[in-house]
Amino acid sequence: MNDALTYPSDSDLRRLLRFEPDSGAIWLGERRMLLLHTAALAALRQDLIRSVGGEHARRLLTRMGYACGLHDAGFARQTRGGKGLEDMFLVGPQLHMLEGAARVTPVRLKADIEAGQFDGAFRWDDSWEAHAHRTAFGIADEPSCWTLLGYASGYTSAFMGRLILFKETHCAACGDEHCLIEGRPIDEWPDGDAHRHYFEDDSLLDTIDALSQQVEALKTTLSPPVSGGMLVGQSPAFRAAHELMRRAAATQVTVLLTGETGVGKERFARALHAHSDRAQGPFVAVNCAALPAELIEAELFGVEKGAFTGAHAARAGRFERADGGTLFLDEVGDLPLPAQAKLLRVLQDGEIERLGAETGRQVNVRLVAATNVDLLGAVERGLFRRDLLYRLNVYPICIPPLRERIGDIEALAGHLLTRFTAVHNKRLAGFGDRALQTLLHHDWPGNVRELENLVERGVILAPQGGFVEAEHLFPNQPTPPHDSPDGQGRLARQSSDSELALCERILESRTPIAELEAMVLNLAVERSAGNLAGAARLLGMTRAQLAYRLKRNQPGSGDDD
Repeated sequence: MNDALTYPSDSDLRRLLRFEPDSGAIWLGERRMLLLHTAALAALRQDLIRSVGGEHARRLLTRMGYACGLHDAGFARQTRGGKGLEDMFLVGPQLHMLEGAARVTPVRLKADIEAGQFDGAFRWDDSWEAHAHRTAFGIADEPSCWTLLGYASGYTSAFMGRLILFKETHCAACGDEHCLIEGRPIDEWPDGDAHRHYFEDDSLLDTIDALSQQVEALKTTLSPPVSGGMLVGQSPAFRAAHELMRRAAATQVTVLLTGETGVGKERFARALHAHSDRAQGPFVAVNCAALPAELIEAELFGVEKGAFTGAHAARAGRFERADGGTLFLDEVGDLPLPAQAKLLRVLQDGEIERLGAETGRQVNVRLVAATNVDLLGAVERGLFRRDLLYRLNVYPICIPPLRERIGDIEALAGHLLTRFTAVHNKRLAGFGDRALQTLLHHDWPGNVRELENLVERGVILAPQGGFVEAEHLFPNQPTPPHDSPDGQGRLARQSSDSELALCERILESRTPIAELEAMVLNLAVERSAGNLAGAARLLGMTRAQLAYRLKRNQPGSGDDD
């Protein structure tokens, strides 16, 4: 890198900073931001120092800045990954200024990522932290911009892939005119080990946390009888359904689970089985819609040898396999009418008859059925037996759709994240703020099954050690309308990606603006079949404004400049 450093344009970074008044959120890339008064931060800082002491306060504030720097390093790769090393690294100082920390002037910057070498110096003017410290405690004996130093160290460490320690050689809190910081690998500082605890104290805790997540995932996978399957939620609608399930588990009543596709009916059935006195018996699940109509009776009730061509041996059906346990019939509304008649007999007498058999067999089975269709409507259309509906509908439980369980989405997503990180051998920091916000505002037509698929995809696409971002969950999600600071620092509406692409094509075409305007006006008139009022509506202007512009664009109008 050159010693003579100049900042590239920060317009790309300003576009990352998005103000969305309608949603009440401010975003820097995929991270949610918050505008805070420096007076509030200064008061918090002062209280920390007075309550826990300077050394502990320094560690906490350094770690806070370090975490901010780690996040911003991700923007450097996302925003300027295709540019030179110097431009990419200078994202950090430019973001630090954009976030209001200080005015940062690069003094020296030499970096070689492959060799792990770094030597940098930066000047800070108007550091908010130096001002806050001097206001609260007067002239300091030691440099005190701990949060800002943590930021510089965190950003550069993430950028370089090794711990880079920044120290203040001048600090405005100590009475200097400005702050001056220098950074290099921590091993190259004579007193580097004395500063290491500010950054690495939690490494063992991180390892323990990662192992704990894997253990919890294994518990969920291997111990459904204890956990009752993956039933996660505290919303009122979920708790009502769960309470109905819990009460039914202690009885032998036939249960009918209803709800939209993907709400987790089989998970509820497994939980009911796990909480019942049949938990040590088999749980057999059958998807009635997946079985061919001509084979469904043989699958459910079994076959005797020679019952039909190809039946070379007797075979037990699903009812017999579930003897002493629970049989779960999913999509029961898709059963053909002959199979419905035999199912009714099992429910009435507890007896099944194999195909080709002359006598029945007693079975001790708890039946749980599920459907996502209106069975009463199917009865009216002659597709489902009314007497069977009455037998199945003794104890109905309606499982709510995910859109009615907004308060459960974060917990469910976290549970699935733990499960899939263990399955795919990934270690992730969690969901990004934008990703979590997007999950909370999604309509969830596919319910819990859709959430499960999205989280697994996100785990696979997210980088090792990083966050699951909205782009990993919803690759084609459009960017909502937002405002961002312009070159003068004023908020202005930002163009969408498609609008910017259109402007790029126009500029590349080198079409004069007057000619372009005439083309657009004439096209609008043509599409409106010569109706100026209709053309004006297409263009978002009044008829009089359109007529004026058309007249101005006519040759020899005398209005051309």
